[in-house]
Amino acid sequence: MEKEISKATVARMPLYLRFLQEENSKGSVYISSTVIAQNISVSAVLVRKDLALVSSEAGRPRLGFGVTRLIADIEKFLGYDSESDAIIVGAGGLGRAFLGYEGFKQNGLNIVAAFDRDERLVGAEISGKKVLPMETLESFVEEKKIRIGIITVPKSAAQEVLDKLVAAGVKAIWNFAPAPLRAPKDIVLKTEDLAASLAILAGKVCKVTDNR
Repeated sequence: MEKEISKATVARMPLYLRFLQEENSKGSVYISSTVIAQNISVSAVLVRKDLALVSSEAGRPRLGFGVTRLIADIEKFLGYDSESDAIIVGAGGLGRAFLGYEGFKQNGLNIVAAFDRDERLVGAEISGKKVLPMETLESFVEEKKIRIGIITVPKSAAQEVLDKLVAAGVKAIWNFAPAPLRAPKDIVLKTEDLAASLAILAGKVCKVTDNR
């Protein structure tokens, strides 16, 4: 029977992975759930529950978990051990930044092209990736078997772009437009609201400043 894993647990996995990779670079062979918990700001019990869902590494008494084994198991769970091709729709400021960000590849995401309606951008090459016209999106997705799309267009165009990606055959969409988009139930949709995140950050800074 397949284990059910909550969204909260999935969201913690990159945090575990980053910390374990840092420890591995320092030469750590084993690590305890207590040490992991202290650095991730969760309980040791939760750490053990989370890791048990994605790894068969049980941990050794007085030694803890094998670091390299945990890293491998978490990378496999997150799909970092195999590369997935993706496209970006919207070659403006944010889209350009993503096209040039090498960290995606380290996490198994390979952005192969961008699409845009702006004729001034179409045909350009950004960080080695072509900006293609929207009219070719469907044929490109089908030919290259693209399953992941990233939306970096203005709010007014976001739903239309999502619909085009779904119609083309994309199965997972990472949305950076500040819009509550609608997607079919079989489509994985993750929206990042940068404005909301900034507001939360600014609010916390104000509280810290007021308490001084």
